[in-house]
Amino acid sequence: MPTDEGDSGVEAMSQPESREESPKAQKSSLDLPAPNAGNPFPASEEDDDSDLDETLAERLWGLTEMFPESLRNGATSLVCGTFSGAKWMYGFSRSALWILFSSSAILLAPVIFEIERMQMEEMSRQQQRQILLGPSAAMSGGAGGSVAGLNMLSPPAPPQPQR
Repeated sequence: MPTDEGDSGVEAMSQPESREESPKAQKSSLDLPAPNAGNPFPASEEDDDSDLDETLAERLWGLTEMFPESLRNGATSLVCGTFSGAKWMYGFSRSALWILFSSSAILLAPVIFEIERMQMEEMSRQQQRQILLGPSAAMSGGAGGSVAGLNMLSPPAPPQPQR
């Protein structure tokens, strides 16, 4: 085996040297970054930038090659079907709510207006009675000529004595 006459550095490391004879190492070459909890592998920023040659979309597209074509087609149809189903449900709910609220407004508005009109007529009758007969007459209220259901709190008229 031929021996190399040059110094490989192994022997120099094994021999004890004094502090003055050893070459001075720079402080920056001795400092190693401590691994953090998020990334256990210490790496410099320059190393991370060299890996960013491909975009996220390219990486995801590359991952699809590890799945069979039938699985990819099934997943695509499932996602498209879910999206179109949600779109149809949104359109249907909009139409159904429009029909429900517009129909209720058309059907219930006249009933509400008529009830309000009847209440106003009853209030005007009570005011006329109060003006003509005094405050006690308006409170007693007559059963004659009134609409059923509006004078629920007024007592019934006493029966007429027979002769």
